[in-house]
Amino acid sequence: MKMSTRCILPLTISFLLSACAGLPSQQASHRPTTVTPLAPSEVPAAVTPVVVTAPPPAENVWDRLRNSFVMPDCNADPSVVEWAKRYTHNPEVFEQGLRRALPRLVYVQQVAAQYRVPGEFVLLPWVESHYRSVPVRRHHPAGIWQIMPATGRSMGLRIDHDYDARLDMPAATDAVMKLLGRYHDRFHDWRVADYAYNAGEFRLHQLTHRQGAPADEPAIPEMPLHGATREHLVKLLAIACVVREPERFQVSLPILPAADRLVQTPVVHSMTMSRVAKLAGISVEALRQLNPASSKDRRDTAAAAYLMLPAQRADQLRAAMTASADPASGNHAASTTTASDRTLPYRHEKRTHVVTSGESLWQIARKYSTSVARLEQLNHLPGELAIQPGQVLQLDVVD
Repeated sequence: MKMSTRCILPLTISFLLSACAGLPSQQASHRPTTVTPLAPSEVPAAVTPVVVTAPPPAENVWDRLRNSFVMPDCNADPSVVEWAKRYTHNPEVFEQGLRRALPRLVYVQQVAAQYRVPGEFVLLPWVESHYRSVPVRRHHPAGIWQIMPATGRSMGLRIDHDYDARLDMPAATDAVMKLLGRYHDRFHDWRVADYAYNAGEFRLHQLTHRQGAPADEPAIPEMPLHGATREHLVKLLAIACVVREPERFQVSLPILPAADRLVQTPVVHSMTMSRVAKLAGISVEALRQLNPASSKDRRDTAAAAYLMLPAQRADQLRAAMTASADPASGNHAASTTTASDRTLPYRHEKRTHVVTSGESLWQIARKYSTSVARLEQLNHLPGELAIQPGQVLQLDVVD
């Protein structure tokens, strides 16, 4: 598209700018560009997630996803089909994994649509983690997006002993979508945006500054990068290929009932997870799996004033919190408990845990929704390496 020819007449400039607005196509994304590093003032501020408080309309999730694809299709490169076959070599196992991932996938899709990020990147967590919220390990990536600690902080995510927003799906997803959008603004190519996500923005800046943007062909750009970075894009296109042509790989794509779609549910004051679970009619374990970012049992609204819940459970929690706060409801017990959650200190019930081989204090702290520091304090431990198999640890658990 020759913009210089089309934009000669000054009177047509505003019209053409309007016509060219929106999501750039792959064909229009490879013009040469000069890029510069981010200035300090451009470093992202703390993330405020896009609020998704209701499930999307009851339409076919997969059709909507296919319609948002912009990158090369199944036949772009033989390696794409090869990886698609690897993903689906056991159709039953693949379908089970996709079914487990679907609530998170649908949520990510809603956020991506609001940021106008192509549908292929909705599938990025499949490549990174199969949508599993990978727990925190020191100096390692975490969450469904597999974000490194330093990268997370540069994206504006809170990461500390009490709360790790890499495990907070709304916060992390919002930050990733902003990051991908920034990559596209810089490189004008969604394929290069994926390379940058895997290899780092600075590395891609160096390459494109030195040799220009890659051409449309081949579909997998030949750039002097680590093989794993190229394979990352191949895998992304491969899972998109399966979504494009599931029958080609003898798989069926599951449909998520509206009641099971994840939504952000406002929490107006700090509450224990056990209290939230009771009000929402969900197990504490299931609630923690959906909201693993906090290391404590109490949901601190200063960290995140929401919880992720299936739509049906979110409705139940909202109704219960409304009834608890309404004196006219006659629900004095609920109202008293809610006030206690809001104003009184923790009450502890003494329990113990017997250390098994290979366990760490961090694992035990996560299991009982407490902190390593608290375990060390209760058991007079000098450090995590002090525990031994068979050792009995004192615990305190919120009632």
